Amino acid sequence: MELDSILDFLDSKTILITGATGFLAKIFVEKILRVQPNVKRLYLLVRATDAKSALQRFNKEKIIEERLKELSYDETSTDKSITVAMKDLGIERANKFGWPNTYVFTKALGEMILGHLKGSGKGLSFLSEKVIPVAGDITYENLGIKDSVLIKEMWGNIDVVVNVAATTNFDERYDVALALNTFGAKNVLNFASKCANIKLLLHVSTAYVSGETPGLILETPYQLGEALNGAHGLDINTEKKIIEERLKELSYDETSTNKSITIAMKDLGIERANKFGWPNTYVFTKALGEMLLGHLKGDMPLVILRPTIISSTYKEPFPGWIEGIRTIDSLAVGYGKGQLSCFLGDPESVIDVIPADMVVNAMIATMAAHANQASCEIIYHVGSSVSNPLKYKSIQQSGYNYFSKHPWINKEGKPVIVGEIKVLNSMASFQRYFSLRYLLPLQGLQVVNSALCHALNGTYTNLKRKSKFVLRLVELYRPYLFSKSFYDDMNTEKLRQLVRENEVEADMFYFDPKTIKWDVYFEQTHIPGAVKYVFK
Repeated sequence: MELDSILDFLDSKTILITGATGFLAKIFVEKILRVQPNVKRLYLLVRATDAKSALQRFNKEKIIEERLKELSYDETSTDKSITVAMKDLGIERANKFGWPNTYVFTKALGEMILGHLKGSGKGLSFLSEKVIPVAGDITYENLGIKDSVLIKEMWGNIDVVVNVAATTNFDERYDVALALNTFGAKNVLNFASKCANIKLLLHVSTAYVSGETPGLILETPYQLGEALNGAHGLDINTEKKIIEERLKELSYDETSTNKSITIAMKDLGIERANKFGWPNTYVFTKALGEMLLGHLKGDMPLVILRPTIISSTYKEPFPGWIEGIRTIDSLAVGYGKGQLSCFLGDPESVIDVIPADMVVNAMIATMAAHANQASCEIIYHVGSSVSNPLKYKSIQQSGYNYFSKHPWINKEGKPVIVGEIKVLNSMASFQRYFSLRYLLPLQGLQVVNSALCHALNGTYTNLKRKSKFVLRLVELYRPYLFSKSFYDDMNTEKLRQLVRENEVEADMFYFDPKTIKWDVYFEQTHIPGAVKYVFK
């Protein structure tokens, strides 16, 4: 494997990115536009019904709206501080494109818009020239793109396809997850194979396709029909038929509701995943997607990138940015708000975490390293469990340290005081704790409710529902809270070494977890970021 300049590779390239409004894709697009403005074009596939809807959805991600949203979440913000921040943003954006101040920059933009409206065709903004939102959906043939002229243009120009589209819900409806994560990957491959200048398909998967397999997990592909537990009969087309038959049964049931059908399809996903050795629907369908790609790729150069738990940005575009609540953040939110009475997990187990910007830098480096390598299929684990292991107890300690110094202010305006929290270090200890604290009181309430002629039905039903919800969540997250897996990153380390040979680009495309001091990262970057962007 050789690696020339990454920036040179990106120059004049046309790239299709699926799942373009997702967290990882946003960072990917921003990074490429910032470091290589000479990229030819980025097609961003957005789930929308038509081009107008795609553009509207894309426009929601614009810089000014994002910055105002950040400021609105900051409880220390005042009218004055927001004004200062927006002034600074104006200067920053003006300078980025060569103007000395906001006034002349916005005047120039106004002239460009007027010129465009008059039909001159001159002065289109940098973003409009480089970025094309495309209405589509990877669950359909040709990615659901209806514009025949646009699709031919894409097939003639695209150099690289980056598939980031996925549903990451652990207990997603099985029909939804199989359509997106499995057959969606196949549709992306088929689309890429029609691109005349295709140099690479980069598919972003997850390291957890290995399920609960303990020990060192190698960067190796899964073969079609290969079950984690060795069970026979894993066939992707059979799984599709099982879904179709179950949906048909449910449609004949007059008592079925949208809610009951959703629950049934979620249960079916977990059932099928468990049958073949996977803990949940998400990782099962992602594994099936990998199998299909490996089986059908032909001569297509294919890179499968398997990140572990993706956390907030380490440096870029700014430290601590995150969207949505992820595995470790749900614990931080609950703890900081005083809603957790205990932590579940082995304090000595290793939690494999990697910042989002490091994942993106690895993605870009793999593109440059493997483009035009016919018949290439290579797996990259992007994580930290081998290179810089992080123990679960370290996250717990960082949470305590941060919220002791920066307590969450509740709705009443009072600080939430956190303390050392009870740690349940096994499922047996959790079951004992849960029985004493919740199940026994629930049984007592059931008796009282019966004695009072069901006067407490609402209270009993609500508590029972919450108890079932907690048990389901615990079962979904259990494999990651008691993980015994370590993700070999030999291929990724070789790539890092190649990137280091170019000193300028080594600083630009950093993805070495050994540079992270975990306590500093969590207490000064990640938890403050979660508080700022995730806490409500």
